[in-house]
Amino acid sequence: MILSAYAELDLAAVTHNLARIRTFAPKAKIMAVIKANAYGHGLIRIAKTLTDVDAFAVARLGEGIALRDAGIRQRIAVLQGFVDREELELHIRYGLEPVIHSPTQVELLEQIASTEPVSVWLKLDTGMHRLGLLADEFASCYSRLQSCRTVRQPIPVMTHLANADVLQDAITGKQLDCFKSTLHDIHTECSIANSAGLLAWDAARVEWVRPGIALYGVSPFDGRTGPDEGLKSVMTFRSRLIAIKNLDAGDAVGYGGDWICPRPTRLGIVSVGYGDGYPRHAQSGTPVLVCGRRVYLVGRVSMDMISLDLTDCPDARVGDEVTLWGKGLPIEEIASHASTIPYALLCGVTPRVKMVERWE
Repeated sequence: MILSAYAELDLAAVTHNLARIRTFAPKAKIMAVIKANAYGHGLIRIAKTLTDVDAFAVARLGEGIALRDAGIRQRIAVLQGFVDREELELHIRYGLEPVIHSPTQVELLEQIASTEPVSVWLKLDTGMHRLGLLADEFASCYSRLQSCRTVRQPIPVMTHLANADVLQDAITGKQLDCFKSTLHDIHTECSIANSAGLLAWDAARVEWVRPGIALYGVSPFDGRTGPDEGLKSVMTFRSRLIAIKNLDAGDAVGYGGDWICPRPTRLGIVSVGYGDGYPRHAQSGTPVLVCGRRVYLVGRVSMDMISLDLTDCPDARVGDEVTLWGKGLPIEEIASHASTIPYALLCGVTPRVKMVERWE
């Protein structure tokens, strides 16, 4: 018996979402983004589910090493690359593919001697202005890497889109133009599209695509949900009712007494809080499912508990299952009520939440 908050992971939904993603770019190779513990779903679990992707992308060296130690043999790109010789040597030892985004990294590659060539990705900054080579330094670094005996040829090139989720924004078009003009005489495999780019921008669907949030059944677009994109939710966050009490009109609920009962109220207490990853700033009125019926959060979220107005759900009983987000209750909607994004909710589920795998 599960006694408190748990996350049910529908692994069949992962494979469904991958199949749906393939329909947008059927000829492209897929680099599945599983950084940040696969967006809270479990790094190794998701890697072992996505057996037929062409490569994985992680943010940091340690994530790549963990995948290799778990027996994952697909190509693994490390998006932050290396910062010193020791980290470069670890990339080589574990067969990881660092993303090169600065001339300093090029210098380290030129200085190191390796009997095994290193596969790298070269990143162009087309306007995100985070990691990546600026256009005026790109050609020089690309040429140096072509001449570097340590680097396996040819060298694939990537960039990252800053505003692909805003469909009417001109920035994405400018980034795509910058990418095309900078690489006009370079013929190599490229990667541009993140989830939003893949779903909405035809010019971003090149040889490689890098889906992230869409793999987990979440829409990258504001005001839309995973089902709107033909995706299925992978994580359903659940707990149970542990107490029910009857309050009078005018009674205050929770820390600070922020919510006052506007009528005689049947109040339910759920065993979940920000200590489990439920958003601290979720507002009164955030929907929750009890017995498959929508009820609403009232009062402040505390570390271990939340309160619900069950007045319009008279059949609810102590022990009943509660759905906090997932199947039947889109995580995008919960994020909106908490003034955050679905990414933050998924990544914020804490270690005390039990992960339960399902194949449905």
